[in-house]
Amino acid sequence: MLKKDRAQAAGVIRFSPGARTYHGRLRARDLGHDAALRQVADRLVGILHGRLEPGTLYDEATAWPHRQEPAA
Repeated sequence: MLKKDRAQAAGVIRFSPGARTYHGRLRARDLGHDAALRQVADRLVGILHGRLEPGTLYDEATAWPHRQEPAA
C-alpha cells in the first residue's frame, strides 16, 4: 500500500464509525494494522465505484450497513 493510501485509510477510520468498527473487527481477528487498513481501503474503493455508477451521494449507513456499532 502506498504511504498516501495508508494515510487516507487511517484518516477514514478516525472519522467514519462504520470504517472504524470494520477495522476493529479485522484487528480482533488477528489481522495486522496494515492489512486491516488495506481491507478498509479496498472497501472504500468499492463504495466509491458503487456511488459513481448511479451518481448517488455517499451515505455512512448505506456504505457500512452491517458494520455499525450497536446502540447503547
